[in-house]
Amino acid sequence: MMKRLMAAVVAVLVLVGLSIGLAQAIRTGEQPQASQQPPENKAGTASNNERTPAAGNQKSAMDLMEQAAKDNKYLFGFFWKSDDEKTAAMKKVFEDAVAKVSERANTAIVRVTDSAEREIVKKFGLDRAPMPLALAIAPNGAVMGGFPGEFTEEALVNAFGSRSTEKCMKSLQDGKLVFLCVQNDSTELNAEALQGVQEFKALAQYASFTEIVKLNPADAAEASFLSDLKIDPQTKVAVTAFLAPPGVVIAEFEGATQKDQLVSTLLQANSACGPGGSCGPSGCGPR
Repeated sequence: MMKRLMAAVVAVLVLVGLSIGLAQAIRTGEQPQASQQPPENKAGTASNNERTPAAGNQKSAMDLMEQAAKDNKYLFGFFWKSDDEKTAAMKKVFEDAVAKVSERANTAIVRVTDSAEREIVKKFGLDRAPMPLALAIAPNGAVMGGFPGEFTEEALVNAFGSRSTEKCMKSLQDGKLVFLCVQNDSTELNAEALQGVQEFKALAQYASFTEIVKLNPADAAEASFLSDLKIDPQTKVAVTAFLAPPGVVIAEFEGATQKDQLVSTLLQANSACGPGGSCGPSGCGPR
């Protein structure tokens, strides 16, 4: 399993199947707004489990999620349920982490028992997730990191991914197969590498379950992703990585690809997978 995808895969598994989770946001430099923030300690806290947002400028998690996407920023969400010491401690870790990346990420703190947040809880199955839970969500909605229970500032701060990683994770979390096509004007056999991929995607049984993502190996921002995939950024020939949910590289091809070869690769991977198998709770993808 590639390092860059591991935290995102954890998020997928935490939120059951291929569900994704996210929440509410704030502007850089502002104090976190929240549906309800967890108390610093138990003393003096309200006992009710159903709370409504305060009047004024507070917004629901869904509204703040949309705003984060419009800002082209990450959304770091902290989800909680119980008024206990662990929640307070992890909230402090969360706040310290997001303060360091406030220019790149908006922030959300949501109590999952808040009646005003039923939509976000239902949408992402947060009622079944272990609490407290921190999520790092890219502008396109991909969960780039899921941190249940205890986590560190470093883990959160390092949850950002490249644009190609974000695109791949969004598709994988939507339950799709992904062909990551590593090529640019300097690589050879570009058209030949794309031919099999495009023919595979044209097949009726795979068309709606397949995404093609192109990555320029000369893009310095993609260096970490390429390193995780063990693909040389100086490659002289186009390389194609075949990814399956929740974040498995089932094959890599240098140069030309062929439709039948890709179908065979998928079927072989599926034969070794299944519920609870090495490819995750949903296997390797559509058969």
